[in-house]
Amino acid sequence: MCAIDKDQLVSSIIQEAEKFARTELENDATGHDWWHVHRVVRMAERLAEEEGADRFICTVSALLHDVADEKLNDSKESGIQKVRSWLEAQPIAEEDQAHILEIIATMSYNAGTNPPMRTLEGQVVQDADRLDAIGAIAIARTFVYAGFKGSPIHNPAIQPRDAMTAKEYRDHRNNTALNHFYEKLFKLKDLINTSTARKIAEQRHQYMEQYVRQFLLEWDSVQ
Repeated sequence: MCAIDKDQLVSSIIQEAEKFARTELENDATGHDWWHVHRVVRMAERLAEEEGADRFICTVSALLHDVADEKLNDSKESGIQKVRSWLEAQPIAEEDQAHILEIIATMSYNAGTNPPMRTLEGQVVQDADRLDAIGAIAIARTFVYAGFKGSPIHNPAIQPRDAMTAKEYRDHRNNTALNHFYEKLFKLKDLINTSTARKIAEQRHQYMEQYVRQFLLEWDSVQ
C-alpha cells in the first residue's frame, strides 16, 4: 500500500470514529459530551506530538474513550463491547484494536483502583482525559455532573471521603459537588504520567485551589 493510501485510510478511520463518538455522546448532559471528547482528542494529539507517541492510537482511543464509560452504559463490560464491535468493523490491525481497547478499559480514575498504563499511548490519552478534569472547565463539569445526579453544591455537614472502593466512588448519594475536588480533582496532578502534561496540570491545579478557597470564603460570607 502506498503512503498516500495509508494516510487516507487513517484519516477515514478517524472520521468514522468521530462520527461514532458524536452519535453516542452529543446529547450527553453529564459533562462527558462531545465537546469533552473534542478537548481530550486535541490534548492527546498535542501530547502525542510532544512525547513521541503513536498519534493514530492516541486519537482513536481519545475519540472512543467515553463511548465505553461505565457511567454512561449499563456496565463497564457493555461499554467495552460497544467499542469492540465498532473496532472489529473497521480496517484496523488486530494488535491496534487490542491496544486501543486496553487503553480505554484502564484509563478511568475509578477511585485510583485501575493499574498504571502500560504504554506511552495509554499514558498520553489518560493524561489528556485527566487534564480535562483539572482547571476551569473541570470546575464547570463538576457542577454539571452534580446537578445531573441531584447532589448539592456544598453541605459542611457532609465531609469528603478519605478512602473509597470503586463502588463507593460511583455512589453519589449523600455527597456534594465540592467534595469531588477533595476526593478526586485535587489528586489528579500527582497522577499525571508525562512531563508535558505535568506542566499543564500544575497551572490548572493552582487555579482550582484558588477557586475553592474563594468558594469557601463566599460560603462563610467572609468575602
